[in-house]
Amino acid sequence: MITTIIKGLELHFETSDGVFSPSAIDKGTLAMLSEVEFQLDDKALDLGCGYGVVGILAAKIIGAKNVIMCDISEEAVEISKRNAMLNLIENIEIIQSNGFQNIKENYFTIILSNPPYHTDFSVAKEFIENAFKHLAVGGKLLMVTKRLTWYRNKITSVFGGVKVIEKDGYYLFIAEKRTFRKPVKEKKKQGLSKKLELKAE
Repeated sequence: MITTIIKGLELHFETSDGVFSPSAIDKGTLAMLSEVEFQLDDKALDLGCGYGVVGILAAKIIGAKNVIMCDISEEAVEISKRNAMLNLIENIEIIQSNGFQNIKENYFTIILSNPPYHTDFSVAKEFIENAFKHLAVGGKLLMVTKRLTWYRNKITSVFGGVKVIEKDGYYLFIAEKRTFRKPVKEKKKQGLSKKLELKAE
């Protein structure tokens, strides 16, 4: 059991060896939460919720009805549900979902994620691209990792820009959705001869 105080709120979390950072709240998550300011009219998504730190804190501040939590792990979802009850949070939506697969809501004002950055970038790529689609205009993605270059470039390519904050050995990326337009994808040439490439253009 972990007991901690975040943003002046005492919180309690049951954990398990099967979930991320079971012995203590991850420093990257704490770095991200130190920078976020929840607004009462926010609609928040805790993407990859683990045992529920981000989503439960958000629910304490903006109300359970304004928060959705999800994780690919069935165990993480079950522990998060127990932790919601442990912290007196009722009627919060906590669902098992592979990324955005089972997320029906759109127009979130804030999406928060600490993605699995020790693997390849396929999960993060899906998170970033679909976060853009699920945010309201003016909504923000907050993502924390230990890697800089790929995330900065990818988020910039999707959102058109990103703010990077370095804290406690982590990089926090904050990107705002400013338009409904889809990101422009560069057309790939298909190995044509130079003459045919010119015709194609």
